[in-house]
Amino acid sequence: MSELENKLNRRNFLRITALTGGGLILGFNSLSASSPEQEQSFDLNAFIKIDAKGKVTIMSPNPEIGQGVKTSLPILIAEELDVDWKNVQIQQAGLDTVKYKRQIAGGSGSVRASWDSFRQVGATARQMLISAAAATWAVPAAECTTENGMVLHSGKKISYGELVEKASKLEVPKDVKVKPKETFKLIGQRIKNVDNHAIVTGQYKYGIDTKREGMLYATIIRPPAFGMTLTSFDDTEAKKAPGVKQVLRFENKIAVLGRTTWEVMQGAKKVKAQWKEEGPLESTADYIKNLHALLATSPVDKPRRKDGDITAAFSGAAKVVEVNFDAPFLAHNTMEPMNFFAHVKADSAELYGPIQTPERARSRVAEILNIPQDKVSVMMTRMGGGFGRRLMTDFVEEAAMVSKLAGNLPVNVIWSREHDMGGGYYRPMYSYKYRAAVDKDNKLIAWHHYSAGVGGSASPDSFPAGAVPNLQVDTHVYKSPVTTAPWRGPTHNFIAFSEQSFMDQIAHDMGKDPVTLRLELLELAKSSPVGKVNYEPDRFAAVIKKAAEIGGWGKSKGANIFLGFAAHFSFESYVAQVAEVEKLADGKVKLKKVYCVVDCGTVVNQSGAETQVEGSIIDGIGHAMFAEITLTKGKPDQTNFSTYRMIRLNEIPEIEIHFSKSNVAPTGLGEPALPPAGAALANAVYAATGVRLTSQPFIKSDLFA
Repeated sequence: MSELENKLNRRNFLRITALTGGGLILGFNSLSASSPEQEQSFDLNAFIKIDAKGKVTIMSPNPEIGQGVKTSLPILIAEELDVDWKNVQIQQAGLDTVKYKRQIAGGSGSVRASWDSFRQVGATARQMLISAAAATWAVPAAECTTENGMVLHSGKKISYGELVEKASKLEVPKDVKVKPKETFKLIGQRIKNVDNHAIVTGQYKYGIDTKREGMLYATIIRPPAFGMTLTSFDDTEAKKAPGVKQVLRFENKIAVLGRTTWEVMQGAKKVKAQWKEEGPLESTADYIKNLHALLATSPVDKPRRKDGDITAAFSGAAKVVEVNFDAPFLAHNTMEPMNFFAHVKADSAELYGPIQTPERARSRVAEILNIPQDKVSVMMTRMGGGFGRRLMTDFVEEAAMVSKLAGNLPVNVIWSREHDMGGGYYRPMYSYKYRAAVDKDNKLIAWHHYSAGVGGSASPDSFPAGAVPNLQVDTHVYKSPVTTAPWRGPTHNFIAFSEQSFMDQIAHDMGKDPVTLRLELLELAKSSPVGKVNYEPDRFAAVIKKAAEIGGWGKSKGANIFLGFAAHFSFESYVAQVAEVEKLADGKVKLKKVYCVVDCGTVVNQSGAETQVEGSIIDGIGHAMFAEITLTKGKPDQTNFSTYRMIRLNEIPEIEIHFSKSNVAPTGLGEPALPPAGAALANAVYAATGVRLTSQPFIKSDLFA
């Protein structure tokens, strides 16, 4: 709210611009001519345009990767503006951090970061329109109301479109109050994704569909294995291939440019490249061996978290529980492979395509080209998936470099599925060792999480931190040439599986109900917290109780039905899940249903929220069950969906979702339901078979029908 409370005046807030056909737009000037103090202000209605017929256009500034922000963020503005959603048009904004501030898709943060400011934008514009109507009627503004793009007073009404010109001559109000929750008309309802029709009818254009006059397509030849570098290449035959226009070397790669994707991909096959090893080329077996070796060493000098004294607690324990867990590399596998359009000119660059971090892309390209950032324009397209892969900017940088080297030609760099899966970035590979100590009174007195990974591998404040008197988190990072990146629910995606599976094992070894143990620990975190507690115990306990209730926890569902429980806190949201499996006559199990309770604060769009949770659960279960990237001498063994197993439609369980009613601001939603899904399933399998799944993918256990 503080941004909106900075100095604003009519000159830098509103402008009236004639439209073709005689309409008017209510918009807001950029702050380029404002004072330095004003340049820190939120450029309010770079967001809203209203024409003379009352048609409202709302700009959506954040990248859309399927998480629904192109719908949910405009809902916040439309709610406060009080307009008929059917008369609202949504447009994707380009990169402009002066106007829009935060333009990123990551960390489940778009809605929670925009909740206050976006509503304030709509409320301020609505108040100015009310004031314009009140002046027209010579009545107090406080007596006027709004509804569906109209201002109302004593039987009279006037449309927003008719008020634009007069509103432009008013001072901008300060401290405008937003609506109380009980008056919401849009927030919390089911609203269809604004792009649905265009997507299902094939009309929507993704980055991979980009075509420009004079544009060349490019494919990139990358090292065949992690840890190899390019020494030389022969492009004689490639240049003779139909449609191939240029073959270029840059960095450790080769670009083949031509008229069509097919022609450049065929031409690339004719390039004869020589590579050399920069060091030992490691295989998956090497990584497992080396990560396990790290876990066998003494803890690192500086723990990520240290509460109490675990050494003393373990030495005096009546019982010690220990379990090791392993997680493979995972590909992001977006349905739309990496691609980007770039047109580099003498002193500027145009970038266009699917990117989660447009500001970072602009910064990196400006640095590479040695031009000012304001000479680089970035327009985001809707993405065919992201999952963290498009937080990276390597494919954008490739497009810019190739465009420049090709003679400042417009270029669309498109990765094949094989390039995307075999030469990109992966979810890090992890190995975890958990130890817990139980005293003579059957109380959990110590918890030690020791991790080793290719990349970051620990979340030190994750539950049960704050609830156990002696707790320590130690980590090792194993250096590797394999490139890694955040993967949907970074770190949490495997932390939750391991910690919640371990929690289940502790409960069984203590002879306690797994749900009861979690609730007891949360009560301790509330009444006798140890160190930092970054979650609210009552909210956490509430989703656990509700999930147990709707999932029938503790109740018989038949001789062959077994349940598993998991709960996790991430991105400021609380999720609890119950997985229901059936044990078949041959002893194998089949996942039947998942019950899920989510506390993500206020739900902005019920429809979008449900699809996010459903997708997260399917993603979490599917990857825990089937997916992995393995390496043989640095080369990925999986290169397409024929070798990288994904969950199939007939394997998706029934999913029942409940959202906690809440008056607090929205919290993360695009990722929090993924982390506990694998653990809930694994714990159900343990209940059914007595086998503890400690390594992913689960399908290798041969326990599933």
